[in-house]
This record gives sequence, structure tokens and C-alpha cells, in this order.
Amino acid sequence: MKKILITGSSGLIGSEVCLFFAEQGYAIHGVDNNQRAVFFGPQGDTRWNQKRLETSINNFHHHEIDIRDRTGLIALVALLKPDVIVHAAAQPSHDRAAAIPFDDFDTNAVGTLNLLEAARRACPDAPFIHMSTNKVYGDAPNLLPLVELETRWEFADPAMQNGIAETFTIDQSKHSLFGASKVAADVMVQEYGRYFGMQTCALRGGCLTGPNHSGVELHGFLSYLIKCNLEGKKYTVFGYQAKQVRDNIHSYDVARFIWEFIQAPRSGEVYNIGGGKNNSCSMIEAFDRVAQLSGKKMYWEYSDKNREGDHMCYYSDLSKMKAHYPAWDITKSLDSIFTEIVDSWNVRKS
Repeated sequence: MKKILITGSSGLIGSEVCLFFAEQGYAIHGVDNNQRAVFFGPQGDTRWNQKRLETSINNFHHHEIDIRDRTGLIALVALLKPDVIVHAAAQPSHDRAAAIPFDDFDTNAVGTLNLLEAARRACPDAPFIHMSTNKVYGDAPNLLPLVELETRWEFADPAMQNGIAETFTIDQSKHSLFGASKVAADVMVQEYGRYFGMQTCALRGGCLTGPNHSGVELHGFLSYLIKCNLEGKKYTVFGYQAKQVRDNIHSYDVARFIWEFIQAPRSGEVYNIGGGKNNSCSMIEAFDRVAQLSGKKMYWEYSDKNREGDHMCYYSDLSKMKAHYPAWDITKSLDSIFTEIVDSWNVRKS
């Protein structure tokens, strides 16, 4: 039986990959120490998701290891010699990174290096998929000409109609400390592919979302926004007239792309993985959508101060992904994503 090692296995992407690959007949080895609860408090706790995996997957093995534990991680990978590695563990918040810079960098950059080197030593032929972020581009997308529409910002240049491509610059911009630590990890993943010939790719995610997200204010905007609506809590928008645009991709479609990649892996690749223009929405548009679904008014307040390194308009150009892996495409529409998240929070409340 083939084995897959998934870090951050109790998180949104990690848990989706666990379930998807279990259906493909893999033995699942999840690495997670519930660090999200440390970063974000009780609302970030993912133990519920770990228990869900343990009860729903017959061949699931949980490993309580911090990816900063170099010795423990190297020993685990040497023992398992997995056929595939998916690295989804991270400190994922702009704002939190500024308060815990060493924890952020040690988790995102050094933790990724620990796993890469463990893989190079024990299973160099195993495809290595790293969950990067669109924040590697810093705030450079904000320098693009934009037009302000009634409910959103939009790219002014027709050449940008498909969104941000992988050729977009990552230099000379403000990233936030989180964005900078993820750049370090992203480039290291590429380097292990190019220098050592390993089959690696960095997936630069847009708004990765879905019903199994433990969304909090500092990370997981759509999940948290919907939770606030359902519970009647006030949501705070940071800057840009509440017209900032995000593209939303369901965690299931991320898992599907990872599957396609390992069928024909490449070395040192990068892909912008998001919902694309069709699955994009602004804050204002998201408020309207969830209010229509829940029948509840969205309570929100506005702060003039935008988050450091945040994007005014960002959606992913999926052309490269579709060209390299034509069997892959988005299967979960924006409407279905909203509906699933609403239903999931209602179940968790009951």
C-alpha cells in the first residue's frame, strides 16, 4: 500500500488531502500538533478535525510532531519513506507573524527546510507538494492599474483579465513578515527541485476555503465571515472601501490538483492555485451572498487601516495549471462554496 505524509493534517487543506488520498487507497500519515490553537487561541483549535479523520479513515496514522522538530521530523520520514509528501503546515497570518516573528519564520521557512531535507535523505523520488501563498507577491499587485466599480476593485488592463500569473514579480514589495517567511519556503522548494532534481512544486494559494476550516479573524476570511453572520457578530473590514477582491477555491479542488500533479510530477514548479475570476468576490459581495443564504443581516464595521501587505485585487490566472494538467479544473462554484460553509457552521453549532 502506498503511503502519503501530510503535514498540517488537521487543517483545511491537510484534512481534505487526507480524505481524498484515503479514497485512492493510500495509507495516510498525518503530522499535526494543533499549533493553530497556539497561534489563534481556542477558536483555532483543530482537534475536532483530527478526531473526524481518525473515525472516518481506516488507515489513518496521526503523528504529534512539530515541524520545527528537525530531529523528530527527519526520523519520521526515514521510518516511513512515504511515496508522496504534502506540506500544508504553516503559520498562516499576516498580523500574527508581526507579533511572533521567530515562531513564524521557524515554522514557515525552517520547518519547510526540515521537511525538504528529510525527504531528500529518505525518499528523494517522492513528489513533494508545498502549500505556498499568493502573499509571496507582496503588495506588488496593488501597483497594477485598478478601476473602482460599485462593489469591487478590478484590474484596468485587459491583459490582466485572467488574473495574476506565475511570472509576476515577487521582488521590491512589502510582503508582511508572514509573506517573507513564505517566500523563503517557496524558493527553497523550487531549489530542491532544480538543484537536487526532486519532484517539487509550490502551490501559491489564493483564498483556500471550504467547510472544514477553523476560520478566525486573523486567518480564513470567508469561513470567519460566514461564522460572524450566522452568530450575529460584528465583522471588521480593514481598508480598501470593503471592495478588496479574493478568489476562492474549495479545498477539494486543491486536493484534486495535487492528485493530478503526482500522476505527472515536475521539478521546481510553481502554480497560482485559486478560484480564478469566476470564483472571485469582494467583501461587499461576500456580505450580500451570505445574507441571502442565511436570511440574516451582516453586521460589519470599517477600519481605514488596511492590513500590511494586503491585496486590493487578486485572483489567480489558472492558465498554466490547466495547460500542464488539462484534466484539472474548478469543480466547486462560488455559490456551492458559500452553501457548504454555511451548512458546516450550522452543524458545528448544533
